[in-house]
Amino acid sequence: MLKLLLTHTPHMRRHYYGERALAGLRDLVDVRLHEEDEALDPAALVAAARDVDIILADRLTTGPGEIFAQLPNLKAILRCAVDIRNIDVEAASAAGVLVTRATPGFVASVCELAIGYLVDLSRGISRATADYQAGRTPEARMGRQLASSTLGIIGYGAIGRQLAPIAVALGMDVLITDPHAKVIDDRFAQVPFDELLARSDYVLCLAVATGETENLMGREAFARMKPSAYFLNLSRGNLVDEAALAAALADGTIAGAALDVGRAADQMPTPALARLPTVIATPHVGGLTPPAIEHQALDTVAQVAALVRGEMPPGAVNHDRWTRRLPV
Repeated sequence: MLKLLLTHTPHMRRHYYGERALAGLRDLVDVRLHEEDEALDPAALVAAARDVDIILADRLTTGPGEIFAQLPNLKAILRCAVDIRNIDVEAASAAGVLVTRATPGFVASVCELAIGYLVDLSRGISRATADYQAGRTPEARMGRQLASSTLGIIGYGAIGRQLAPIAVALGMDVLITDPHAKVIDDRFAQVPFDELLARSDYVLCLAVATGETENLMGREAFARMKPSAYFLNLSRGNLVDEAALAAALADGTIAGAALDVGRAADQMPTPALARLPTVIATPHVGGLTPPAIEHQALDTVAQVAALVRGEMPPGAVNHDRWTRRLPV
């Protein structure tokens, strides 16, 4: 029977993998578990995976290039996520190791959090709740109606495509910017980046994190936004120059922000930003709902099943360079 290392810590296994998926793996392969509370660093990963055929990696476990030569038995490394930036795919390919990613099961979950952010930013729910819980009487401030407001979506991927019609149903005007996608739905307007920033009441960042989008939202981008506009980030912290965002919030360049991601550990919001009074922040929970987590976990089970059958998993990103094949 093939051997597989599931790298999740016990906490991550409970919250980001689940018993149903784990049982599915055990029906297919000999599963080795990581039972320590700390994520595996590269040296610990090599030690734990010394004799395994497959590594199934959580989002905290990296796959740097140096591990592959030290793991001659390794045939494949599977990521229980869409984002595979923490795996050196080129080094894995050079060593003949297959790399796969999971499909996005978090789309509905992230869309719902985005709607929650829009409502909270507009009506001050978190602010008023914090005042009441601290024994203070909150100020009754004039809110903003979403209907007739303009939502600007940066990045027209799976989340943007699902969220845009929801915003229209709420009566919002929707602008979209994405140089790599064509918007064919006449309910939305595709516009240049600068125009979206200038016209939007809410700027929502959903672009993919790449070298091209690093610090996409910097000082100049925030300066183009309305002083009354809000910035929301549900993508990755890499897209935001955090010093520029902090300055824009401090000097009133923009009205506020909502952040589920940032440059802190595990892609969480940076505490210095999260504690600002004009910021709503959550600890990278956009995809943390049972249906979203189970979707991706079960997707990895299906990919392991494909490997066991001698088939190419649909999530493979370097199939043409896979030479360390599994025995069939």
